[in-house]
Amino acid sequence: MTTIQILVVDDEKSIRRLIQKELAAPHRVISTAGSAQEAFDTVRRQRFDVILLDIKLPDGNGLDLMINFREMIPEAEVILITGHGDIDTAVEATKMGAYDYITKPFDLDRLELVIEKAYQRVCLQRENRMLRHRQDDRPPKRFIGRSSAVENVRYLIRKVGPASVPVLLMGESGSGKNVVSQEIHSRSQRAELPLITKNCGTLQKELVRSELFGYCKGAFTGANETRDGLLALAHKGTLFLDEIGELSPEVQSSLLRVLENQTYRRVGDKEEIKVDVRFICATNRNLLEEVKAGRFSEALYHRLNVFKIDLPPLRERREDIPLLVEHFLGRACLREPASFRISKKAMECLLNYGWPGNIRELQNVIERGVILSENKLITERELPREISDVSADTDASVNAPDRDPSFLPLAEMEKKYIMQVLSHAEGSRTTAADILGISRKTLYRKLKSYS
Repeated sequence: MTTIQILVVDDEKSIRRLIQKELAAPHRVISTAGSAQEAFDTVRRQRFDVILLDIKLPDGNGLDLMINFREMIPEAEVILITGHGDIDTAVEATKMGAYDYITKPFDLDRLELVIEKAYQRVCLQRENRMLRHRQDDRPPKRFIGRSSAVENVRYLIRKVGPASVPVLLMGESGSGKNVVSQEIHSRSQRAELPLITKNCGTLQKELVRSELFGYCKGAFTGANETRDGLLALAHKGTLFLDEIGELSPEVQSSLLRVLENQTYRRVGDKEEIKVDVRFICATNRNLLEEVKAGRFSEALYHRLNVFKIDLPPLRERREDIPLLVEHFLGRACLREPASFRISKKAMECLLNYGWPGNIRELQNVIERGVILSENKLITERELPREISDVSADTDASVNAPDRDPSFLPLAEMEKKYIMQVLSHAEGSRTTAADILGISRKTLYRKLKSYS
């Protein structure tokens, strides 16, 4: 059971003590404050789920304080404590955002019930926000394969999972970094808490800070309310930032402060917020080269590089391809009433291909084959031409009596190199053409010849 963080704000010491004593439970942590200023300072330092707030305080109005709390921690629910003479005010406060109110002298059983219901609402709203940052089509929860490279990755996952240190995942696009992040989180002490995933490459540059750190009302045009960022959603859990190398130097500096101090500031806020987050970061770039080129913070690199896991590309673990094919066919069978199979020749094509898009590309190829297959059998005819062509070229090379098998035909070498550059450029043909030193028109013509 998760812990409920509760704050009791009341100027009567006897009431604060009574609530602390009678509502004490292993899953509740109850803090108290005797004035508006003390409550304000406490909320700035710590996050709460439910706040019990007296309407009349010696140094302020409970309603004004409630409005401040709603801006500082919008996910928290406020329950007002009031006397019979202030019921009308309490009712009006519920229209302004208070969850409920309790009149003095209050029934402890009813108060406990209201607190639990308020916390259920907090959890529901928190879950709704987290779902927006979780993938709809989640990757498999285990890193599939039996090769020595995969066994090494599994060993590292088992070792680092229970630790609380940051983890840096290095590997090409599509090599399984999302899967590994899930496995690490599932083996950690935070496994029952959220794993928030975000691809930094999909964030608009002008919105990165507000997306990660949240923002205060009025911080910029359109900021009509205070909103939490990904760090707040991942509090007590894990934040997986894919393509970390895409962050700007300014955001890198702010992220470094979080890793060093476990504190951050919302956009437009002057107050530091304490947070407890484990970081898993991933990239398909060589961050050490990025540091040398001045595009990535050296201090942040060393903070993230506490425990690095290098993920092998699929071409270096070809013996795992049959297992992966079996897995993806099994997922297809869950959607269809019959089982799908793959022919021996088609499997040979898959084993001979270079897989610049790695596991993600293999999954797409199998899903395409399932759609095109006749009688639930995937043959080489259902595979993309670049895959079946590579197999044909390989066969021709093997059968040629006077050709050294350690060499490939020039055309095949050129094709493989172009596809590798295109993969490095993440599909950007303009970038790939610049790297290759050819015009985009020439690159388009070559790609068209490869179908």
